[in-house]
Amino acid sequence: MQTVVANILAQIESVVIGKPHQVKLALACLLAKGHILIEDLPGMGKTTLANTLALTLGLSYQRIQFTSDLMPADVIGIAIFDEIKRSFQLHPGAIFNQVVLADEVNRASPKTQSALLEAMEEGRVSVDGVTHQLPEPFFVIATQNPMSHAGTYPLPESQLDRFMMRLSLGFPSIEAERKILQSTNSHRDVAKIEPFLHVDKLQEIQQHIATVRVAPAIVDYVIALCRESRKSESQAKALSPRAGKALLAAAKSWAFIEDRDYVLPEDVQAVFSPVCEHRLAPQQHHIFEEADELSQQILAQVDPTNPLA
Repeated sequence: MQTVVANILAQIESVVIGKPHQVKLALACLLAKGHILIEDLPGMGKTTLANTLALTLGLSYQRIQFTSDLMPADVIGIAIFDEIKRSFQLHPGAIFNQVVLADEVNRASPKTQSALLEAMEEGRVSVDGVTHQLPEPFFVIATQNPMSHAGTYPLPESQLDRFMMRLSLGFPSIEAERKILQSTNSHRDVAKIEPFLHVDKLQEIQQHIATVRVAPAIVDYVIALCRESRKSESQAKALSPRAGKALLAAAKSWAFIEDRDYVLPEDVQAVFSPVCEHRLAPQQHHIFEEADELSQQILAQVDPTNPLA
């Protein structure tokens, strides 16, 4: 399995240049059955990362461009009366794919954003009172522009909490930017990527990750981190038990990528900021530096060797 994971990382990094840590985090999130929110300035490679992840994993894929006039029915589909069958038949929307890229999700109205909620949490959608199961596995990779940009709507906290991780690519290093500028490939070349996995293999890896061992001391460490966030006197939001579950699942996936079948405190620390920063950050700002600072403060306050002391 480790060879497969190494090949996946290498292929993605050949397209998303100079961001090995963010690529590794994104892969860990998807292997942990989580959804990803990628926020950054336009032109930083958000959509390229999402496209490359989906194609490399070999899953059915659909991109939805979120705009101010996008309606919920455009996302989940609509029931239309069939004269022959004399019943309503679902015409499925783009959500009925294994990987859905919600591009610039915060440009759509809150009503349309909420259409993703049930799908992301339950793996199903309801149309005219009838529940429809989504394909397995099911991932949402959403990108959003900074909240300071015109034409954006803030994501509600309930929807932010559905994302296991929020990532920011940031500006490339000088060497990486040189490679990007000298590259002759365009974003259209991403479609030529060959998948490294079959869906059965992906599900096998996910099942294996679920068996990664977590010692009681690691569980206590996660609990202590969550409880520390609830002591904060700043504007930070407290981490809920669901955030703790997401943190533990991401740490298990990170340990697997590091070729271990057990979780260390370092695995929890490696994924803590991307898993928790969008839950800790003040809703009205979405400032990465501030959120990361809050994450680091919490990590510094908890001793992994004696977390509940």
